[in-house]
Amino acid sequence: MIPRVAEAYYVQDFIIHLRFTDGMEGDVDLQHELYGELFEPLKDRALFRQFSVHPEFHTLVWPNGADIAPEFLYEKVQVPA
Repeated sequence: MIPRVAEAYYVQDFIIHLRFTDGMEGDVDLQHELYGELFEPLKDRALFRQFSVHPEFHTLVWPNGADIAPEFLYEKVQVPA
C-alpha cells in the first residue's frame, strides 16, 4: 500500500512534520534532497514553506511543480523520541 500524507506543517529550516493516514508521524528534514531543476528553487525558504498536501496524490507539492513521492517521505520520517 502506498503511504498517504494526511497532514503536514512547517517546523523550521527545511524540516516538515508529517502525519500519514496510518497514524505514522514525525519530522522529515529535506535539506539534502533539494537538488535538480525542480528542487533547487526550494532552497529559498520562502518558496519551500509554500508546500501543500495534494488532495488526490496525498503527498507534498509546491507551486513550482515539485513533488516528493509519499513512499520516500514515509521512509524519511524521524519519529520523535
